[in-house]
Amino acid sequence: MPKSVNNYVERTSYRLMHSLLRCGGYAPLHRVQFSSTIIQYLLDQKLVQVQNTGHGFLLSLVEDN
Repeated sequence: MPKSVNNYVERTSYRLMHSLLRCGGYAPLHRVQFSSTIIQYLLDQKLVQVQNTGHGFLLSLVEDN
């Protein structure tokens, strides 16, 4: 059973990354309609980051250097 949960998290996190790509690489955190588990998974994988803009928080893709 844990394998199916892990597949769900991976598939859903892929959908979140895809939607961020369509939005220009970032989105206001309060508008992200994904669970905190999915966001935390991407943060742990270092694929996204949360930035404080002073007016709110942005969830953005990590730039590859």
